[in-house]
Amino acid sequence: MSTPRERAREQTMRDILRLGREHLAAVGPAQLSLRAIARDLGIVSSAIYRYVASRDELLTLLIVDAYDELGDAVDEAIAQAGTEPREQFVAAGRAVRRWALAEPARYALVFGTPVPGYEAPGERTTEPGTRVIVALLAILERAWRAGALRPSAAAEMGGGLAQDLAAIREEYRLDLSDGALVAATVVWTGLFGAVSFEVFGQYGDGTIRAADALFDAQLDVLAQAAGLPAPS
Repeated sequence: MSTPRERAREQTMRDILRLGREHLAAVGPAQLSLRAIARDLGIVSSAIYRYVASRDELLTLLIVDAYDELGDAVDEAIAQAGTEPREQFVAAGRAVRRWALAEPARYALVFGTPVPGYEAPGERTTEPGTRVIVALLAILERAWRAGALRPSAAAEMGGGLAQDLAAIREEYRLDLSDGALVAATVVWTGLFGAVSFEVFGQYGDGTIRAADALFDAQLDVLAQAAGLPAPS
């Protein structure tokens, strides 16, 4: 059981993250200021360094927080989608888009332009940052093992690609063919590309009015590319 001091520290950290998210949306990552957050907390600027060592540390906390919230949203959507792999994939894709549109500043922090002068520590951000990709791979692997995944024939695995795919397969302990893994890369880059185009306004004003319908059509194309059969 935690002590009153520990609970107070945990609450202060939650408040710092909450204010960090608010400031991120208001001024962007490059302009985040611990002094400004301390002012909003009602503490002297030096006191905040007892909780967060630097602006870069705050950025890391916000990145991990965003990745975890997105990962939780995708995991929940998959769990509620039933057992059919294509339905799980569609649910996962919609969850990514829904979260990104609700949290554009946080989405931009983790999938947008790198923050000048900041380098994310891989030992803290890689695992949460790959949660959605791992979830998508798990869907494809379940379909593969059930004999329900039929990816298009892949091109020759030249230039060391086969070795790269073997390393991915070993790292994530996957039971997927080279062709299925290539298709998986199309799926995850296509999914985040489609979401990013919408979040960052890359289609242009008035070009796409039926955004929901377009995204569902894109998911359908990506599911076919992955080898997930259409419903009969």
